[in-house]
Amino acid sequence: MTVFMGEFTVTAQGKVNKRFWDKVAAKYAKQPIADQESYEHKLKVTREYLTPETRMFEFGCGTGSTAILHAPNVEHILALDVSDNMLAIARDKAREAGVQNIDFEQSTIENFTGHASGFDVILGMSIVHLLVDRKAALAKVYALLKPNGVFVSSTVCLNDSMGYLKPLIWMGRMIGKLPYVDFLRKTELIADLREAGFEIEYEWQPSTGKVVFIVARKSAV
Repeated sequence: MTVFMGEFTVTAQGKVNKRFWDKVAAKYAKQPIADQESYEHKLKVTREYLTPETRMFEFGCGTGSTAILHAPNVEHILALDVSDNMLAIARDKAREAGVQNIDFEQSTIENFTGHASGFDVILGMSIVHLLVDRKAALAKVYALLKPNGVFVSSTVCLNDSMGYLKPLIWMGRMIGKLPYVDFLRKTELIADLREAGFEIEYEWQPSTGKVVFIVARKSAV
């Protein structure tokens, strides 16, 4: 069934998203991390859930930086991104770092079909607010996790502090210049995670208006 979003179908929006991220990949790769201290904290918390036997899955992996940093602590990582250009940079970075336990694949969480209930940890960093059908994607993440597995996410909740940007983002989408961006609140995100079946195990936000970092656990049975 075709799902419509204003003048776009989901498929059409997906093509716009890919074009956008392919175009900005090189510039994106050169940008420094905006908040290094917060990034390090999220890495530290995530590592507490990793073991040498962990099979990790990341969707929206971008240029692979986070996956590469976690690679020494896990058995294997499957990392997806919609952008071929992002993935080309990610593969180069992994090769330069001598990392061999990451497979990079061009796909989205919506289109990914393999490894049902096969992952111990799933990462969704700076990606949930870019999903066209957030609830369906979270349900899929839940299904892809092993029992007692965890979903680690870091999400921009724009409606909590920057709702005034919505008309500008909408206009950019309508003319095909910007990717889909969902204006959600932290309360909505947490409600959707719980609706998908997750229990919130850890929630952290460095300050009001900043990204929301959440570790959510799938039930053990």
